[in-house]
Amino acid sequence: MSESIRFHFRGAIQEVDAAAPLRTVLQHLREELHCTGTKEGCAEGDCGACTVLVGQLRDGALQLEPVNACIRLLPTLDGKALFTVEDLQQADGTLHPVQQAMVDCHGSQCGFCTPGFVMSLWNLYLQREGQSTPPSRQQVNDALSGNLCRCTGYRPIIAAATRMGQLPPVTFDRAAVTAALLPLHSTTLRQHALADGHTFFAPRTLSQAIQLRTSHPAATLLAGSTDVGLWFTKQLRVLGDIVYLGEVAGLAAIERSASHLHIGATASLEASYQAICQHYPNELTELWQRFASLPVRNAGTLGGNVANGSPIGDSMPWLIALGAEVVLQGSTGTRTLALEDFYLGYQKKDLQPDELVTAIRIPLPQAGRQWRTYKLAKRFDQDISAVCAAFSIRLDGELITDIRIAFGGMAATPKRASHAEQALLGQPWNDASLTRAMAALASDYTPLSDMRASGTYRMKAAQNLLRRFWFETRTDAPLTAGQVNAFAHEGIQ
Repeated sequence: MSESIRFHFRGAIQEVDAAAPLRTVLQHLREELHCTGTKEGCAEGDCGACTVLVGQLRDGALQLEPVNACIRLLPTLDGKALFTVEDLQQADGTLHPVQQAMVDCHGSQCGFCTPGFVMSLWNLYLQREGQSTPPSRQQVNDALSGNLCRCTGYRPIIAAATRMGQLPPVTFDRAAVTAALLPLHSTTLRQHALADGHTFFAPRTLSQAIQLRTSHPAATLLAGSTDVGLWFTKQLRVLGDIVYLGEVAGLAAIERSASHLHIGATASLEASYQAICQHYPNELTELWQRFASLPVRNAGTLGGNVANGSPIGDSMPWLIALGAEVVLQGSTGTRTLALEDFYLGYQKKDLQPDELVTAIRIPLPQAGRQWRTYKLAKRFDQDISAVCAAFSIRLDGELITDIRIAFGGMAATPKRASHAEQALLGQPWNDASLTRAMAALASDYTPLSDMRASGTYRMKAAQNLLRRFWFETRTDAPLTAGQVNAFAHEGIQ
């Protein structure tokens, strides 16, 4: 039985039947609803011209998040609310403070990217309702990390972020949106017929999801669409039937035990890193800030990052270095694997046809263990890593009793450096041992050359990152983060 896609938009419930198979929210906005303020720039979630806010009820409360409309499939809006730049104009025709601030600060030149910037700033504005102090520069940078500008320059846009809070405030009626969404809430399986004869399934329970996985083994599993979205916008793949995991009850839960943090597979990257950084603030906060952008982190999931198994995914190296495990569940039960054992080859995982990744288990901090993760990329924000490295070490005096080294961007999968580890295990943590381990990395990896970096650069960078880790953790006069991180120096932001 097929059901309409229902979502709240501009004060009314929109219903869509038999949507085109790979219809994005952006396409529906521009071509069916004729709301052309939202722009298409890159069609891959990178430039932010298509930024919209999506609202949904979580535990009875309305949660609003900026996302990229260009890679978000229309059926994922079922039961949610959609907000675009057209929603900001006030009833009397005046501009919203965010828009007025952009005008006052000359934050728009060609204007193409402006609606996306406005929506990201509106999200920041909503987060700061009732606060009298302006946002910090870091808060503004984080809010705008997913928006690129080609001609205006960022200075006036950043100035607008401060100016918007100085204008007469405009409140947002959350209660009205919450009331509109309550009738759309569903606890039963939803399925939407697509125009090509395939079906978009949205299970509500894990048992439903596993049953669909078993009965439709060729179906595409969809969570945040930050990777899958490029399959159809750039690679023009046909996805067939789709099983959307974003509505499965409990699968986004984040729980803590005595020894581990349990991250549900559909917990967003933003929520996951926020929870993890409460336990590892010094080690992971910079990577959290540099992982894609806020709209991508709001949509993408840690489980999807792990399940897709990209060799350049930023989460896997540090998860492997910490000894994280992946929890798999299928029709015959549950099993747990060390994350490094989950990857068998390029885009090949130890995942049975009826199984789903349901959680990631991350060890909590352990006394005596030191670890770091580092990302090398051409841009600070929202860039794919050339090399991502993670190191974990335990010392008894100067003697290395445990060592885990993992890299992304160096092989066909995220991979431990077994030869380098063996060169260090049981040895003193000194310059001589370090030099042998750096040489051993050449036996662990044969990195490729591509547009991001040459293989020679990747190997030299990997070796130097291991040396940096030694500088920070050596027993004799270890260096502080401020001494080895260029971004920590005064005047560099």
